[in-house]
Amino acid sequence: MNASRTARDRARAELTQEIKNEARRQLAVDGAQKLSLRSVARELGMVSSALYRYFASRDELLTALIIDAYDAVGEQAEKAAEEGAPRERWRKACHAVRGWARANPHEYALIYGSPIPGYAAPQDTVASAARVPMVLIRILRETNPSPAFEGPPLTEGLAGQLRALGELVAPDGERIAPDLPPETLNRGLVVWTQLFGMLSFELFGQFVGSVDPTDEFFDHTVEQCADFLGLPPTR
Repeated sequence: MNASRTARDRARAELTQEIKNEARRQLAVDGAQKLSLRSVARELGMVSSALYRYFASRDELLTALIIDAYDAVGEQAEKAAEEGAPRERWRKACHAVRGWARANPHEYALIYGSPIPGYAAPQDTVASAARVPMVLIRILRETNPSPAFEGPPLTEGLAGQLRALGELVAPDGERIAPDLPPETLNRGLVVWTQLFGMLSFELFGQFVGSVDPTDEFFDHTVEQCADFLGLPPTR
């Protein structure tokens, strides 16, 4: 019984992976809006009713692909930031995220591109989506940096939003950053959006005719963001 169940589980896992691989291939060709269980089943030589045993709907399949993508880029960022001084860890995490995005542009577009009409990401995606920003949050929590300049004061409304953000519970069960001042969290949000803004511009061709190739601009901006955060220079 156990051996039989293990074989069935293994076969199910393998076919589930095949389904997701075919769905990713179709994403690269036609985009997320045209993805359908029927087209995936047809390419795999399955009847569409059989595919519903693995994914109940197109949205469920999309959610699985989104979680996989967030986990993949999150894992790259986490591994890159395991060792080193804070600025070095920040730098390595940024380059790891960029490396993954350049190698997987269609999956990047799935999670950081335009919203998919009719699709609303469920709560299941939150823990995986938080992995990259939590790399930066951990660096900030460990260093509590002191930027060289204060910047404009936060409005009451924004400061309240940031305090509430710090009190949210992270995927590891801890509050995100209750000990960080709102100003530090604000800087973290600024550089987080800067990182993905740069990547989106690069992947979607917005730097053509300006800073293309983008390597030196990316390196320079990562260092500027580290200065903006107040991360100590690497000795």
